[in-house]
Amino acid sequence: MKYIRFLLITVLTVTITNCGIYSFTGADTGNAKTFQVNFFPNNADLVEPGLDIDFTNALQDLIQNQTNLNLVNTGGDLIFEGEITDYRIAPMTATAQNTAAQNRLTIGVNVRYINTLDDEKDFEQRFSFFYDFDANAQLAGSIKDEAFEIIFERLTQDIFNTSLANW
Repeated sequence: MKYIRFLLITVLTVTITNCGIYSFTGADTGNAKTFQVNFFPNNADLVEPGLDIDFTNALQDLIQNQTNLNLVNTGGDLIFEGEITDYRIAPMTATAQNTAAQNRLTIGVNVRYINTLDDEKDFEQRFSFFYDFDANAQLAGSIKDEAFEIIFERLTQDIFNTSLANW
């Protein structure tokens, strides 16, 4: 009986310790220990000041919060780089008077993901998302903050899922 208990505890311990790379977010970081997010310059036709650093920080924060990887400035096992390619505001719906009732802010980024430990996982892909707001409102202050928060949350999660999630 003691032998069975010892065997059960041993098997359970080995199973738990060998699943150390498992993440509750579904992230597969493999043997990577570090990641770096290079600055995403704003190359869009319409330039919003500060958008580049805000997006770069949002991507860094999401990866830090959802993995156990350490952020480094250079020499990362996983490298995220790219540029903001699209920042535009366009009318979406019209009123009976042929004026805009709603506007849409769209932000697009081009991302290059480099896995220095497994180059088969490398990719380059474009991601974009939008936020609709009332046409009578200015894209400033709390409306702009909310728009950036929603768009960044979606963009960074899509980038994370494409690069690290096993979905």
